[in-house]
Amino acid sequence: MSTVQDYPSRMGDEASKRFETFSYLPSMTDEELRKQVQYIVDSGWNPAIEHCEPENAMMHYWYMWKLPMFGETDVDRILAEAEACRKANPKHLVKLIGYDNVRQTQGTAMLIFRPAA
Repeated sequence: MSTVQDYPSRMGDEASKRFETFSYLPSMTDEELRKQVQYIVDSGWNPAIEHCEPENAMMHYWYMWKLPMFGETDVDRILAEAEACRKANPKHLVKLIGYDNVRQTQGTAMLIFRPAA
């Protein structure tokens, strides 16, 4: 059996905080992010983007960037909105969500951008 790796997250250390599953991995490349967006589209989920200040991410609701993109299937348009949110909020964390309208829940949620250190 392999050893499980510990991630020493601490509330007082902003750089060590983790948000969602993918935040434990290295940042996604543009191509990897594109594949995740394509998966959301292929799953029939509605993409949405949220953002928040890093210091408030654990204890507050995140701000929604515009409305969810109901029925949007253009991966480039979804990525452009994520980038627009990032540019408008350069000190915020940015999260991509795929809403599953059949199950009435989030099908996926992942942190896609962290502010520069």
